Amino acid sequence: MGYKKAVTFFVMVLFTVLLATGCASSSSNEESSGDTKTIDFMHLWPEGSSKDHNRIVSEIISDFEKENPDVNVNLEVLSNEQYKDKLKVLSTSEQLPDVGMTWPAGFLEPYVDGEMFTPLDDVLDDGLKDQFVSGTTEAYEIDGKTYGLPLELNIATVFYNKAIFEKYGLKAPKTYEELKNVVKTLNENNVEPIALGNKDRWTGSLWYMYLADRIGGSNMLTKAINRSGTFEDPALVSAAEKVQNLVDMGAFEKGFNGLSDEEAKSMFMNGQAAMYLIATWDLPNYTTNEDVPQEFRDSVDFFKFPTVEGSGDENSFVGGPGVGLFVAENSDVKEESKEFVKFFVEKWGEKSVEEAGVIPATKVNSENLELPDMYNDVLNELNEASNITLFADVQMKPEVAQVHLDAIQALFGGEITPKEFAKLHEKALSDSE
Repeated sequence: MGYKKAVTFFVMVLFTVLLATGCASSSSNEESSGDTKTIDFMHLWPEGSSKDHNRIVSEIISDFEKENPDVNVNLEVLSNEQYKDKLKVLSTSEQLPDVGMTWPAGFLEPYVDGEMFTPLDDVLDDGLKDQFVSGTTEAYEIDGKTYGLPLELNIATVFYNKAIFEKYGLKAPKTYEELKNVVKTLNENNVEPIALGNKDRWTGSLWYMYLADRIGGSNMLTKAINRSGTFEDPALVSAAEKVQNLVDMGAFEKGFNGLSDEEAKSMFMNGQAAMYLIATWDLPNYTTNEDVPQEFRDSVDFFKFPTVEGSGDENSFVGGPGVGLFVAENSDVKEESKEFVKFFVEKWGEKSVEEAGVIPATKVNSENLELPDMYNDVLNELNEASNITLFADVQMKPEVAQVHLDAIQALFGGEITPKEFAKLHEKALSDSE
């Protein structure tokens, strides 16, 4: 798959483009009264944790139904992990919703291989293709066909509480040694250094990915995944060692392996932890979400992941296109679903920037928009990015991703050694070939 390579090709055009300008079976859909048709749509932005996203989705659905009075959209909303679990269950019985959310690259493969997602190239060719930032739709392409339309672009950064840092005379760390000193100072003052919800495991993967990037270079992890390299490379083993070093020095809050990402996020947003590594899909909580106290939003900033022992490029990021929309191959309302997906993407691009502080995958003329400082800062980082490596579990096939995520949790929990961590990946990747 072309996207197995680190996604550097859309970075250069991104900033210029942005600133210069209850789920029922798909097969059981039946016409209700008159000629009204129903599209079943499932997404992963609950009102509690993704208020602005959730509201915008509801507004888009309402607008679509007004313009298409013969179509109803039946909505089901689940949290991230619940969504992934339900999608797997529904796929085994060919009961996918007509429209849902998917991730790119390896996550797509079994659904495409099983002919569960329909190609959306006809939607792109109907005037939509040129609206996307270069390189984003390619992430959803398999064998020359596009199976998802991306909604967001993201990079992972370390968000931190400036008030806590200032209280203890700390500065945003630029090196791994400085990060360790920050952790040491916070621990000495009984402040939890880093919020981590590693029950969800992909959160711990972010830490491992960045350490791998900084120690081994921007392409090493991707090469290990696409088999032009190996997880047993000394740099990738060293990254696993650094993870355990951080754990041993108390960098993460107590019980992190049993906490969800939502619980860790709450700790950070309640001022109970000083740092939190997450992707920029969380920007709304620190900029536009009025349910979050202004005092806290004013106290949040972010820093790029530190260099490690003099190596690594701080402008190399973990991230890439976020979730995208799919249409089920066996949908009884496939054409209506494609119209909905096209409508959704166009409206999302218009609304998400101004109303939610989201960086969309579509080009947006933000010239006349008043954007939060942090939003502009992220755009600047994207402009300076030398590389963006797609999230490891998304690059991998689902069965390998499961091994990776389980190994991440075991590594953080001290249940396996760094070398065992590497061997588990090598075996899973070899078995999947």
